Amino acid sequence: MIFSKKKNPVDLIFSFITSVASISVILITAGILYVLFTESSLSIEKFGFFKFLTLVDWDPVKESFGAAAALYGTLITTVLALIFAIPVAVGIAIFVTEVAPNFLKGPVGIAIELLAAIPSIIYGMWGLFTLAPIMAKYIEPFLQKTIGKLPLVGILFEGTPLGIDLLTASMILGIMIIPFTASISRDAFNLTPAVVKESAYAVGATKWEVVKDVVLPYSKLGVFGGVAISLGRALGETMAVAFVLGNNNQITTSLLDAAATVTVKLANEFTEADKDIYLSSLYYLALLLFVMSFIVLAIAKFLILKAERRSNR
Repeated sequence: MIFSKKKNPVDLIFSFITSVASISVILITAGILYVLFTESSLSIEKFGFFKFLTLVDWDPVKESFGAAAALYGTLITTVLALIFAIPVAVGIAIFVTEVAPNFLKGPVGIAIELLAAIPSIIYGMWGLFTLAPIMAKYIEPFLQKTIGKLPLVGILFEGTPLGIDLLTASMILGIMIIPFTASISRDAFNLTPAVVKESAYAVGATKWEVVKDVVLPYSKLGVFGGVAISLGRALGETMAVAFVLGNNNQITTSLLDAAATVTVKLANEFTEADKDIYLSSLYYLALLLFVMSFIVLAIAKFLILKAERRSNR
């Protein structure tokens, strides 16, 4: 005999609320995509998809627009920021979980979380008035005299060091995303079972070997997730980059030149768009950034799931 149990009204309400919340995320995302596509349709019709991606010009007077320079600046600053941030962030997480004495773990952990809470405009002001002069006076001339003398690599450090350039913007971005990667990596390291680490120490492993062969392999998915979140933050950052990048619409091989990113261009020029094609081109840039961010984060999620399945096997 089969007995049927009537669902509790509270469970029904709970299921309804969670379902609506889940579906609303999809609807909001689809709504944003629809608005961006609709508003950029004029620019898409005039320039086309691939042509707009390859054009460098951004001339409102001649109504000639292209996304190549802005996309280039976005990708370069994001990649450099990750190169700067990941080693430092993982090192901080290792120090907090494996090296630091107990009385330091709390203050360092709180400091990391406080850094993540600082508004981006504060980072931008600090970068403009503090970091940029240091970069222009000390760090960039030093890089020109050392690494800049090497063949092939030297092209990255050509030009006059002013501190308002791709390198400074990348460093600001790197500093901003360090707390996110460090905090998530710390939490991932803390999930490593103590018995596994103690077993490694019992067979004579050093602290470095425990970290390298036990902690990092066990928590690599968490670290990669932190990097993915930091990547999303770096792609969409606006105010901090706007202070120190210069907003010069060009594709340059030197990291000491001013450049432009999609977010900075949108922030600086959206209120100045007095023509339909100008406004539509800005919406087109926003659409490209939305799609690029979605694709990058989707790839990161796919790699995490793939690594997770491999670990489960």
